[in-house]
Amino acid sequence: MTRKVVKWTARDAAKCIITPSDLDHKYSRGVLGVITGSAQYPGAAVLTSSAASATGIGMIRFHSSSGLAHLVLHSTPSVVVQPGKVTAWLMGSGVEAKKYSDLTTWLRHRWFKLATLQSVPTVLDAGALHLAGSLEQPTVITPHSGELSKLLTSRGVSVSAEAIEGDPKKWVQEAADILGVTVVLKGATTYVANDSVLIQLPTATPWLATAGTGDVLAGIIGALVATNYIEILNNPHRLAEVAATGAFIHNQAALLASDGAPISATKMIDEIPQAIRKILK
Repeated sequence: MTRKVVKWTARDAAKCIITPSDLDHKYSRGVLGVITGSAQYPGAAVLTSSAASATGIGMIRFHSSSGLAHLVLHSTPSVVVQPGKVTAWLMGSGVEAKKYSDLTTWLRHRWFKLATLQSVPTVLDAGALHLAGSLEQPTVITPHSGELSKLLTSRGVSVSAEAIEGDPKKWVQEAADILGVTVVLKGATTYVANDSVLIQLPTATPWLATAGTGDVLAGIIGALVATNYIEILNNPHRLAEVAATGAFIHNQAALLASDGAPISATKMIDEIPQAIRKILK
């Protein structure tokens, strides 16, 4: 189904950023369960957790081996490494899709089963994309064109990454219809779609094309989903708006970090609070 394109603005984004009140505490502000990173890509665990923390959230629960947990805690000491209740999941960043590629990856895939035990809004990235459409809870996926090509092909729809890049508006809608989830199709211009909405983000700075920035995006969206969990459970269409807001914050943080020069994922994270401050003005 073809949708009317909605161009996302700072005014739209501000509606999905929940500011705390005097009555809030860390649990009411949202708790994000994070299952990211692996032996091959340990930095993804750090970047997703740091980005989520910078976006503003009550608590992050990191589920992993002790090695990755030490890296995350060194970067973000407020992260909790003990399992418990969460209001949203973020899974898959920095995890290979091939379950048996090594021991740590196999263990990460075993952790993914937690999503079926706590049925809360869920963000799937990279190595967890194969779960799209199999979870009962509201779900958002964050693929780039290559990942979406592999995912759709595995579901019987053969399409190349080049074809998706040539017509992203078509394929983000197709993916949302086929998979039954909210889709964030990352690119120079990012699109978000569910079964009735198509959102277009402002074109990003080309300096954003660097390693780790996708992990930052996943962390931002994860934090926003966790803080908006009540609104999402009451209205699943809210998930597309929240995901678009995450992409908007991501774009703004990149612009602030770059200022016309190269950027890194860590420098972007430092600019997330300022990006949110500008949106809320």
